[in-house]
Amino acid sequence: MKFMTKMFGNLRHIKCAFDRRSYLLSLDNVNVQARYKTKNIARPKAIEINKYKHQESTGILGYCLLSVPVLTFALGTWQIKRWLWKLDLIDNMKQRTSAEPISLPSNLDELQDKEYYRVKVKGRFLYEKEFLIGPRSLILDGAGVAEKGGAMFSHRSGTGYYVVTPFKLEDQDLTIMVNRGWIPKSHRYTYVNENKMTDVVEIVGIIRGTEKRPIFMAKNAPAKGVWHYRDLDAMAKKADAEPVYIELLHEYTTPQGPIGGQTKISLRNEHLSYIITWFALSACTGYMWFQHFIRKRPIV
Repeated sequence: MKFMTKMFGNLRHIKCAFDRRSYLLSLDNVNVQARYKTKNIARPKAIEINKYKHQESTGILGYCLLSVPVLTFALGTWQIKRWLWKLDLIDNMKQRTSAEPISLPSNLDELQDKEYYRVKVKGRFLYEKEFLIGPRSLILDGAGVAEKGGAMFSHRSGTGYYVVTPFKLEDQDLTIMVNRGWIPKSHRYTYVNENKMTDVVEIVGIIRGTEKRPIFMAKNAPAKGVWHYRDLDAMAKKADAEPVYIELLHEYTTPQGPIGGQTKISLRNEHLSYIITWFALSACTGYMWFQHFIRKRPIV
């Protein structure tokens, strides 16, 4: 009897301990759920705060970076205008050099807007006042094609000098300067023009203006007879002529004389490559800006 009583007492003790443990576990579960509920409630607020902070991060820096694709796009648009302007300028030069020759006007001021026009003059060359300009590269037939045979020099390229000879007009009391053509550097002091035109001749040349001195080119030295670029006023003073300068056409090349046709009618035109470069930079930087400041931004 005592054994039975002791056994039931132990069972009651075990049951109380089990009920107590179950109660504690239920309390812990309630606390855990409460913590998760608290986190789930607070989490959207954190997201809202971070969202607004990300939106505000565009700021001044973001808009400053946006100026890069905008600026490069504007430069590309400007280069399109420059490209069209250069094409029009080249076309205008070709039209002038291929037009019918004009007569030399009595008022020389009219020549200021006549550059690259062909002009017809009649008179005599004054060889005793001849001088050279250079060094200059040979222009083949004035348009980049191979020179035609019959010239004294067979060089198809190289460095040399332009031979400038004063020309006394027959119908006016006027002396102008004529670029008769190119000679190689090796013949600077030794070339001999056996076919000098001493009689009255009629020639056609292309009107050219004063040439600006390139930045890295040495200055002219008129006292020493050194001319690196066209300074019409200084050249005219040295040759006792008017500041009028024409370049003979290629057909005036003589068998033993300078090579004519030394008028460059093509201009450097690299604006198309600039257009591609600027628009490519604009597209790349614009895409990068979109990826960083727009695409990563959360949807409101």
